[in-house]
Amino acid sequence: MPNEYHIAAQNARTRRLRELLRGLPDVCSDYFIAIEQQTSALTRLSYAYDLKLFFQYLSEELPRFGGKPIAEFTIEDIRSVTKRDLERYAQYLTLYVKNETEPDGEVASREITNHEYGIKRKYASLRAFYKYLFADGLIDSNVAALVPLPKMHEHAIIRLDVDEVARILDVAESGDALPRSYQKYHNITKKRDLAMLSLFLGTGIRISECVGLNIDDFDFEQNAFVITRKGGKEVILYLSDEVAGTLKDYLEERKKIEALPGHENAFFLSIQRRRITQRAVENMVKKYASVAAPLKKKISPHKLRSTFGTNLYRETGDIYLVADVLGHSDVNTTRKHYAAMAEDRRRIAAQKTVLRDDHHGDAPDGDA
Repeated sequence: MPNEYHIAAQNARTRRLRELLRGLPDVCSDYFIAIEQQTSALTRLSYAYDLKLFFQYLSEELPRFGGKPIAEFTIEDIRSVTKRDLERYAQYLTLYVKNETEPDGEVASREITNHEYGIKRKYASLRAFYKYLFADGLIDSNVAALVPLPKMHEHAIIRLDVDEVARILDVAESGDALPRSYQKYHNITKKRDLAMLSLFLGTGIRISECVGLNIDDFDFEQNAFVITRKGGKEVILYLSDEVAGTLKDYLEERKKIEALPGHENAFFLSIQRRRITQRAVENMVKKYASVAAPLKKKISPHKLRSTFGTNLYRETGDIYLVADVLGHSDVNTTRKHYAAMAEDRRRIAAQKTVLRDDHHGDAPDGDA
């Protein structure tokens, strides 16, 4: 059963989804009811944000709708959307303005950009919505299926090499070369930070899985721990002695901290004695990576996860094992990420096969 952190996160997403649905067309509520059993709360929330953006585009960019409030769009309006309208949507997604209400009630506007992956994901949400409408007989044709998804260009996966892994752990332990502004807190957080970095690099868990860990999720006699994967599934993973050592060192310190109410069982705490947030973990990783690997920009917890996956694949060559440990539901996702490494292994294999060595001589006289 998911722990209280994951239950609270799921409930927060459900509340936010309900809030968004109040501002979307009525047909969207039926859609989300229809997909509830097949999708997670996080997936449905992402779809809702994407659909809100799509209706914003229709309202603001298509003259025939003339700024029509999003909630007032009807199924007849959706039927009138053409393939050309959907193709123009891709151009809109490259740069649009998002209005957000600040805590003081003021509305702030900021420009949002999307590249290939972001555009493709938003189109995938739209396609799923149109597929539902068509299957339910609410529209006569599925025009969204006629619009090709953006072509994806392969990008090199950024990961740490062996020396950089050692260096980021050394920096976390010693604090050497950290900016002065971080030095005064380093002694307070170094055992926690070293434990988190070791956990990412030694197990490949996701940031959401890390911050959701509780004290009672660990069994150090077995060097095992339980995490809650996407969708709420619980999985047992195992620790190396080195990683377990850093976690036990931090746990001794953690037991002396009186956590705030509601956070007593959280394994990783912030300086404020609350369960650490994903944003705080991202900032922590960025802080040490900027010193340990200054030429590699945007090192994040996910990049540490990629580093683990790389190292595990190099050691084992077993793509199915890597997929299982990383929690990929489809091994093709794993294969796509580590295809370049597989090619390197095949190149090495080619060089290992020697047909003739450099010292062969001419055949003796008389031999044919």
